[in-house]
Amino acid sequence: MKTVTGVTQKETLKISEILAGEYDGCEVKVNGAVHTIRDMGEVAFVVLRKREGLLQCVYEEGVTEFSLKELKEASTVEITGRVNREERAPHGFEIRIRTIRILSEPAEPMPLQISKWKLNTSLDAKLNNRAVSLRNIRERATFRLQEGITRGFRDFLYSQGFTEIHTPKIGAKSAEGGANLFKLEYFHRPAILQQSPQFYKQMMVGVFDRVFETAPVFRAEKHNTKRHLNEYTSLDFEMGYIDSFEDLMSMETGFLQYTMKLLEEKYAEELRLLNIQLPNVDSIPQIRFDEAKQMVAEKYNRQFRNPFDLEPEEEHLIGELFKEDYGADFVFVTHYPSKKRPFYAMDDPADPVYTLSFDLLFHGLEVTTGGQRIHDYHALLEKIEKRKMETEGMEHYLSAFKYGMPPHGGLGIGLERLTMQLIGEDNVREATLFPRDLSRLEP
Repeated sequence: MKTVTGVTQKETLKISEILAGEYDGCEVKVNGAVHTIRDMGEVAFVVLRKREGLLQCVYEEGVTEFSLKELKEASTVEITGRVNREERAPHGFEIRIRTIRILSEPAEPMPLQISKWKLNTSLDAKLNNRAVSLRNIRERATFRLQEGITRGFRDFLYSQGFTEIHTPKIGAKSAEGGANLFKLEYFHRPAILQQSPQFYKQMMVGVFDRVFETAPVFRAEKHNTKRHLNEYTSLDFEMGYIDSFEDLMSMETGFLQYTMKLLEEKYAEELRLLNIQLPNVDSIPQIRFDEAKQMVAEKYNRQFRNPFDLEPEEEHLIGELFKEDYGADFVFVTHYPSKKRPFYAMDDPADPVYTLSFDLLFHGLEVTTGGQRIHDYHALLEKIEKRKMETEGMEHYLSAFKYGMPPHGGLGIGLERLTMQLIGEDNVREATLFPRDLSRLEP
């Protein structure tokens, strides 16, 4: 009888293992996908694409026991060869090939030239050939950085005593309300895809005090802009026993500081590939909603029609103003009008026209919405009644407050938007693995 005792140690080496060991002049075995072949005659450079980056291998006629004519780009291979120091090669070494074993071959030629430094094609072409376009080194670097952001979010919140939760995405009622819902039939009953984990994470504050989740959310909005998606990943947290909504902004600032340091230390190669300068998060200014509107109107001589929300151009100008005048990449805009915030947002006791809420703008784009919630049961019912809302379908949510809840608040961060701003792109689809929008349901 066979048994499984753990992870099997492979003969093939990773790039990091070769760099960490004393392998210069030694024969090693490596594997990877053939990224490109540069035939120079008697010598050819066979560049492998591996998880950790590109690995340069050297084919030598008469030395390598394989015909170069049999090797195709996009083949996956196993190579045996000698490690040779070469400063001009990626990672400072190359493999002098002795043998090549073909593991698989492509059935057709590549639809895109992924070995190019930058894919010179349209966004639609990249998305239509997504499984291939993501193999480009710079394209995939974006999603390594996105991994770093999610990793930073998780690691930092774990360090702050948060518990990770996983809430359902199919529900009977939405936390946000409104008509922008994806409706479906659930065993002959009406159901919706959740716009937010809001109800669940508030309920769980009564269990764990501090909770977070990274998961998809769904918005059935018929927009076709560069900043919107119909499915995106939200980084959510909710924390209890807060003194004010400023505790939430402090926690998010700590997350950003931790994450930027993590990217700098662990994702330096991706930052180099994309030529990214990390934003300054030493301190983040905050300004009231009404004051921000006034500042933009005065500095840029612009008047905007919506008194209850920020228009996209206003967000852009606020970002521009704070970058020019204060050198700030981020800015918290606080005290949004109650009229444009959900029923559970706590109104400002000093002026109930406004709420104890905020958005975080990154280079003039909203990437976070958050704030303090109403935690008193009777105050929550009063707000629901004032808005002429129905409590049907919210019984489980309201029961958490009926039996006592601490002062609490939370926020949601749009992962793709945050990534888009970090890499300096102007279309959120560039920072989305497989976008879902008004016209795209595949791949």
